[in-house]
Amino acid sequence: MKGEFVLGSEFRSGFVALIGRPNVGKSTLMNHVIGQKIAIMSDKPQTTRNKIRGVYTEENGQIVFLDTPGIHKPQSKLGEMLVRASHNALEEVDLILFLVDASAGKGPGDEFIMNHLKDVKTPVFLVVNKIDQVHPDDLLPLIDEYRKDFSFAEVVPISALNGNNTGTLIQQIFQYLPEGPKYYPSDQVTDHPERFIVSELIREKVLELTREEIPHSVAVVVEEMKRRPGKDIVDVLATIYAERPSQKGILIGKKGALLKVVGTRARVEIERLLGVKIFLDLWVKVKKDWTNEDIMLRQLGYTEEEI
Repeated sequence: MKGEFVLGSEFRSGFVALIGRPNVGKSTLMNHVIGQKIAIMSDKPQTTRNKIRGVYTEENGQIVFLDTPGIHKPQSKLGEMLVRASHNALEEVDLILFLVDASAGKGPGDEFIMNHLKDVKTPVFLVVNKIDQVHPDDLLPLIDEYRKDFSFAEVVPISALNGNNTGTLIQQIFQYLPEGPKYYPSDQVTDHPERFIVSELIREKVLELTREEIPHSVAVVVEEMKRRPGKDIVDVLATIYAERPSQKGILIGKKGALLKVVGTRARVEIERLLGVKIFLDLWVKVKKDWTNEDIMLRQLGYTEEEI
């Protein structure tokens, strides 16, 4: 991806929001563009809970991506905060990428988002993702369906998973960004601290390995991260919070089997992120109905300022 932007001599920069229904590939797209995992990916909806700022830098420009939580009908206080976070992000950016799933077709959720976007003055791209999963002949009729309901600044079909046409998307984004400063150093890819990324990687493995009753009831807090004196090893102590004792049992598994697999998979990702050996100590605790209690949400880091 690097080295493609040659629009002009001026430095262009700005903030770009990725918005769309849950599970359309927003995190996948940002991770591909940035070149490493900073947002967790899952086939379960509502995976993203925080506005992940991903930073893409070229010689002549910088794009700061906000991967917002997917807009959905909230079922809890946490869900309400996630939806408000997505809406608020639209007021903070220079450009909006509205991602849709080509394989799923246009749905009521897309119409809901487009109705909201009609009140926004920010330019909006229609980014049609997962084009590798549909026949090319079906793509133009689908795009026409979206164009009937909204006037998009640009339409860019892509496959975030395979990287198809993502270079073109980057070029188009820079065309719409103003002249501006370099907000982050060239080698920085996110503004989130390592602890946050580590907690998200652990939560990703929980999502991969648990049944439907678990994902939205789980939070991960990294209690401690410290390097062992004189050794190239980082000790990580993390707690996985569930809402009910039955969920705790599922997360631990028979004789601790599931928790061990979560830890093993997460450790591999964390070592890749930090570039050092990791000793990961995982615990599971119950915080009853935490997704609906303001105090619990604040304790676990889910405030409107943080999301």
